[in-house]
Amino acid sequence: MVASGGKTKGTSYPACLLLFTSPRQLHAAAFHPKDYNQLGCCMRLRFVVSFVFLLIVVSLCAAKDEQPTSAMTEQHKVDIIRTFNSELVYIRTQFPMGKTGLTIKDGKVSPSGEQLEKLLTLWGPSVKPGDRAMITKFEIKGDHMRFEINGGPVRKQKWYQHIQVGMNNTMTTPGGGDQTGPFNNPRGSYVDLVFDHHIPDLTVEQLKQLLWPVFDFDSKSPVDAYVATVPPKVRDAIKNHQVLVGMNREMVIYSKGRPDKKIREKDDKGTEYEDWVYGEPPKDVDFVRVVGDEVIRVETMKVDGEKVVKTEKEIDTGGPQVAVAAQNEQKQQTKAPTLRRPGEEAPQQRGPGAPMPLPPNSGSTPPQPGGPGQ
Repeated sequence: MVASGGKTKGTSYPACLLLFTSPRQLHAAAFHPKDYNQLGCCMRLRFVVSFVFLLIVVSLCAAKDEQPTSAMTEQHKVDIIRTFNSELVYIRTQFPMGKTGLTIKDGKVSPSGEQLEKLLTLWGPSVKPGDRAMITKFEIKGDHMRFEINGGPVRKQKWYQHIQVGMNNTMTTPGGGDQTGPFNNPRGSYVDLVFDHHIPDLTVEQLKQLLWPVFDFDSKSPVDAYVATVPPKVRDAIKNHQVLVGMNREMVIYSKGRPDKKIREKDDKGTEYEDWVYGEPPKDVDFVRVVGDEVIRVETMKVDGEKVVKTEKEIDTGGPQVAVAAQNEQKQQTKAPTLRRPGEEAPQQRGPGAPMPLPPNSGSTPPQPGGPGQ
């Protein structure tokens, strides 16, 4: 207690000491009889207790929010590098070629939807669901991990591949290897697994679960990997080797295999289509009609002569595929090459064997029939 000017003031203590001080000591050291009201209640005691309680709650909440996750241990880092370098995986989603790959953050894959379809139409697919790919490079950088598949999107060279040795006007690259191999002519892509602030401590199995939207580490065959990426109705049809109206080419191939025959025709409206024929008499014969990348008709001729035709759409695959866009580009008519200048019109022939007309000569007048010398 400190007295000044005839008044008594309570001694101030740090907040941390209040946690280790009994209520009686706090009452004796910090309060004066004048601090009680007419009902005998201590005004400052209630204020201090409320303040201490609030301080404890705020400290616990801040400690819980700011508690950092532990960084990756060396042992887990070595295990992950050994597991994922040169690992063979099955693909669960489409990867575009080019320098733009995929990104996984908080379980969501981007780009997706229309943005992914534009990249696939522009650059083409690097891999598709059900394809088998190799993780050719694995990197840990700051707050993300990068997994390159099938050589990555950019061609990489070793230092010795820049050295050339020549003799008799012939230059060779020692140790250059196969220039047409997948690593020298990459058509791969990559996926970035992004975390907040830094990469936490992860085991191999935990990392596989985070990569599940794009990589399948458990499937034993391409069919198993592909079936896991399609809707349940399509999955059941593939397992039962059935074809549904609305399937795309890939689904039909995974369900029935490659067709025995293909018949290409045009309907009355001029639309091109393909009839995929499965089976031969005396067994059931299936005719699957494909327009673009979609099945529009399924016709089955049974052994007993019964004919079953399905034309109503049974599933929706989510819009046109890349094959349709490529087919539309091929249908665009291209002009034949010419040496004429822009805007110059071709001369018109009057007959099948008519010669090219001579240009008019302004300097002299052509001779007239019956003139001099004739």
